[in-house]
Amino acid sequence: MPHIPIIPSSKKRARQAAKRAVRNKSVRSAIRTYVKKFHMAEDGPEKEAAYRQAARALDRAANRGIIHPNKAARTKSRMAKRLHRSA
Repeated sequence: MPHIPIIPSSKKRARQAAKRAVRNKSVRSAIRTYVKKFHMAEDGPEKEAAYRQAARALDRAANRGIIHPNKAARTKSRMAKRLHRSA
């Protein structure tokens, strides 16, 4: 059972958190889509373009505090390894 806030400031905080969660959900979903597109891409320029797009989205999300910076770095590192292995 979720906690129902009583104090006005905590009510406002709950509203803000709910709004932010909706906004952040779409960003996280987009990141997952970009990473998936990278993994599905054919080797060569298509895969490189997909990597750039995914890396940019990861960096932007990390800068905005939507995902942890280390998660962005880890994901980019794994994708870069895969990109260079295929080249």
